Amino acid sequence: MLKKIWRWFWRPAQSLALGTIFIIGGIGGVLFLGGFNTAMEYTNTQEFCISCHEMRSTVFEEYKKTVHYSNASGVRATCSDCHVPKEWIPKVIRKIQATGELYHKIMGTIDTPEKYEAKRLELAERVWASMKKNDSRECRNCHTDETMDFAKQSRRASEKMQQGIKDGKSCIDCHQGVAHKLPVSLDDDDD
Repeated sequence: MLKKIWRWFWRPAQSLALGTIFIIGGIGGVLFLGGFNTAMEYTNTQEFCISCHEMRSTVFEEYKKTVHYSNASGVRATCSDCHVPKEWIPKVIRKIQATGELYHKIMGTIDTPEKYEAKRLELAERVWASMKKNDSRECRNCHTDETMDFAKQSRRASEKMQQGIKDGKSCIDCHQGVAHKLPVSLDDDDD
């Protein structure tokens, strides 16, 4: 009899304790995910990307001279539009990969224009390989084969674009250097 009373006495408290744990855990989870998502979105802003002088004084200055920065339509692609996936899981993967870049920031790997130029080809090839692997996914967020008006392109561009589509080429196969200078070793090859 005493055992039954004892069980009855503690059963509501046990349920209440578990409920409290679930509520606190749920609120904590929502706050964590909200904070995590806010941090992810903040690191996608142009201001964050160019907060390092390595980016601000090199690739950002190059980008400001391209059609992705200023054009007749008034549409501007930012750093994250080209370098960070829109889909959540690929975005998280890219952000995890980006933490490796913090090591190079701390070590000063590209903290001068000369060091940056010395690494430009390696950095570019890494981005190009990634874009090739994902079929230029970030380019295709804005540019689609179906919406291109080949009649408004120059004859040569129209022919090349249509042939590239037919051959299954990725955007980056032909459009390296569209937003940043090509590495000197590649730029010299085109002359």
